[in-house]
Amino acid sequence: MYDHILLPTDGSDGIAAAAEHAGNFAQSFDATVHVLSVLDTRNRFESPTSGLSSEAWTEAESERATEAVEDTVAELPDAIAVETVVREGVPRTEILEYVEDEGIDLVVMGTHGRTGLDHYLIGSVAEKVVRRSPVPVTTVRV
Repeated sequence: MYDHILLPTDGSDGIAAAAEHAGNFAQSFDATVHVLSVLDTRNRFESPTSGLSSEAWTEAESERATEAVEDTVAELPDAIAVETVVREGVPRTEILEYVEDEGIDLVVMGTHGRTGLDHYLIGSVAEKVVRRSPVPVTTVRV
């Protein structure tokens, strides 16, 4: 039923819950888990007061994203096939493009469950993916 499962990660606490679900699906269906982290380019900046150039920011965020992927992979069962990727862009857009580009059958992602003003101001990548995804999305509250 599922051959390719996408597990997006931002490295936040609680990704283990989503990884557990993705791992269970992968074991049940002998599927590959694709672990994706996105450098949010909307946050890129160059500011004399920050001391970070755009290049330095990109390097630091790339390291953060790579670490997020590695930490997430460590939460998955050893017996499953895993592919890892780091992309740059807007997270919801990159996730949905990856789904299309790689023939993903299922997305498993964490959600922080924000409500009210936090949800309005911050928005929800998970919600936007759920609304626009051409494949099923399983959300796991982290």
